[in-house]
Formats: sequence, C-alpha cells, structure tokens
Amino acid sequence: MTSLDYSSDISAGLLKGVSRSFYLTIRVLPRPVRKPIQLAYLLARAADTIADTDAIPSANRLGQLERFRARLSDRSIELPAVLSASPELQVRCDEPETELLQALPRLFVLLDNLSADDQRNVQKTVDTLVRGMEFDLTTFPAPESGRIGVLDTLDALDGYTYLVAGCVGEFWTEVMIAHDPAVRNWDRDRMVDLGVRFGKALQMTNIIRDVPKDLRVGRCYVPREMLESVGLTPEDLLIRAASEDVKPMLTDLVRHALDFYVSAEEYIQATPRRCARLRLAMIWPVLIGLATLDQLMRSPNWLDPDMRIRVSRPWVYGMMIRSIPCAWSNAPFTSWTRRLRARIEDSM
Repeated sequence: MTSLDYSSDISAGLLKGVSRSFYLTIRVLPRPVRKPIQLAYLLARAADTIADTDAIPSANRLGQLERFRARLSDRSIELPAVLSASPELQVRCDEPETELLQALPRLFVLLDNLSADDQRNVQKTVDTLVRGMEFDLTTFPAPESGRIGVLDTLDALDGYTYLVAGCVGEFWTEVMIAHDPAVRNWDRDRMVDLGVRFGKALQMTNIIRDVPKDLRVGRCYVPREMLESVGLTPEDLLIRAASEDVKPMLTDLVRHALDFYVSAEEYIQATPRRCARLRLAMIWPVLIGLATLDQLMRSPNWLDPDMRIRVSRPWVYGMMIRSIPCAWSNAPFTSWTRRLRARIEDSM
C-alpha cells in the first residue's frame, strides 16, 4: 500500500493514480496548503468510488454513502460498517481505487490530526460533496432501468454544481486565508463568491463534455427548460447525428460556463503575484477548461460517446511550461485566456 505519511507527501503516488489532472495541481501547492486540500480530495474520491461502482447494487449505494458521511463527524461509526460491501468492491475496482479504499482508515487518522480549523473545513466540504453524490442517486434512475432522468431548471443545475464543485472553491479560499499570510487581507466574502463560481466553471465544463456518457447511464444534466426551448428531449441527445441540430443548445451551455470562467479569472488576478505556486495551481485548470470548451465547440460530433474530447497530455505539459510567466504577471494570463475565449466565440 502507498505510504500515507505526510513526510512522504501523503500518498502522492495514490493521488497520481486516481487523478492525473488534480495531481499536477496539488503537487505545485505549498505544503501547508497541500495537506488539507489533498486529504479532502482523497476522501471525496473514495466516496465517489462507492457512489459509482457497479460492485454495489444501486439500491445499496445510498446507504453506504450516508454511513460514510456520518463517519466524518462521528468516529464511533466503524469503517467496516461504512464499507460493508467492501470485499466485493475491492475485487472489482480498478487498482488505484482499490488502494484508496484500503487506505481509508489512515485517511481518517490524518483527518483527526489536522488543526481544528482544517479538520472542520475538510469535514464540511467532503460532507457537501457526498450530498452531491447522494443527489445523483436519488434524482436519477438506476442505469439498468433504461430510463433517463433530467434536471428541470438552470437553478437546479446551479444548485447541483455547488454541491459537487462550487463548495470546493469555498473550501480552497478558506484554506488559503488560513495558511498563506499573503492573502489574509482578502475580502473573504468576495473571494468565497468568486471561488464558488470558479468551481462551477470547471464543473460545467465536465458536464458539457460528459453529456454523451451521462445520458447512457440515465443522467441528463442539461435542464429540461433548456431542452424544451429548442424543441428537444433527453432522448433526442442520444442520436449522434444530432450534434449540429443541438449546436444552439451547446452554445448556450458554453456561454453559461464562460460566465463562470470570468469569475475564475478574477480570482486568479486577485491572488498576489508573490504567490506564484498558488497561482499556477489555479491557472492550469482554467487553461485546460477553456481549451476543452474550445474543442467541444469545434467538434463535428460532440454527442458521439466514442469521441473522447480532452486536451492531450503533450498539450498539458507544454501549457505548464508556457504558463510559468503567468505566475508572476496577470498580463500574459489575461492575454492567453482572451485568445482562448476568442476561439470559442468564433465557433459559436
């Protein structure tokens, strides 16, 4: 099992195994900030494994998640009870997720060893993220039902994106203020609001990209009111050839995401330039997100589930190198995001 001792950077290999993109972000963070953020991610990812695996029947996953969430605030709940389906889960999961589940007892020990403020922030954030997973399980039908559930309104989508991503922006801000003297004079309320919208920007990108995959497991996050405005149903989106027909809807979704990216850019611009590592950790997901939206808008068949739309690994590594000047200056960062926005808007 990967060592989870902080002296070895709390399971860096484990984190790399379960999330390539987040691993890149977390590794550049200063160590005091890294600890609570990395631990919150690993706990949330373990819960997500429980929520998504087909090793646990759909009807049982909700109870498993509820017990997991209860464990965050009540250490008297034994982990074997939280993961009562774990033997089967361990056999059927991919190896990184298996290792993560096996590491849960030590993750909870590390949670107990955090400072009181960090512990409270991690527990609150993971609790909110797990409630987002519970929302999925209670809102949408089981994949094997053959039915598609759909959110009703943009407000419902906005509430969901807070649960599964916006709360992370709030958590990130609280951790920064607690651990980095350079940002302790931030306007907390303003930065929390921007941070929430930052998280929503990234989640909206994931939602748009994953529409074809989510539809095939019975989930449509594109609101019914948006579909009806262009005369569509969720079932219409299953037709691969419909990509051009639904381009106006894709454009509306991307515009909605771009509104959130404005706040993400403001958040980065408000971060002092002397916080170079912190700025890079935020710049990278923004550039990856905008580049993904660009690819989506240019894709001839974005509804095709066999067409994996994502930026390439060489592009990511090249972007990381080219972005270094952005760590110390807003000008190159703003110029870069302006170019990406122009490309996206040219495709609308």
